[in-house]
Parts: sequence; C-alpha cells; structure tokens
Amino acid sequence: MDYGMISKIDKAKRYADERERIRFKSFMVTFEGKNNPHSLQFDHGEWHCDCAFFQTRGRCSHTMALEIILEGMMPEMVT
Repeated sequence: MDYGMISKIDKAKRYADERERIRFKSFMVTFEGKNNPHSLQFDHGEWHCDCAFFQTRGRCSHTMALEIILEGMMPEMVT
C-alpha cells in the first residue's frame, strides 16, 4: 500500500471519531421490521416512514431508532 493511501486511511479513521463533522441532509433507509421491511426517508429535516403508526403519529419506532443511532449527526428535531 502506498503512503498516500495510508495517510487517507488514517484521516478517515480520525474523521470517523469526529462525528460532529457530519450532518445528514437526505437519505433513504430500508428498516427490517419484525413483520415487514419499511422504507424510511430523511429529507430537509423531516422523517417519513411507510409504516401505519408513522402515518397517524408522525414518529415511529423505526425513525426513533435511527435518531438514537445517528445522535449528534442529525439536525435538531422539533417536537
């Protein structure tokens, strides 16, 4: 492995430890639920999930789980 790649790997490891550098704007996720897979989308600060609970409440266990996993990397959510 060349020196340039070694330095990039080291830099990537430092960045991975500095999660505050990362802010998500939009992405899509498939969440393997207990009964069915669910499609989630985060776009411009808002979550969307195709599960029935989200449709009536605007939050669900799938979106909350991702909020926990991505804590500190997402914009503050208004509740």
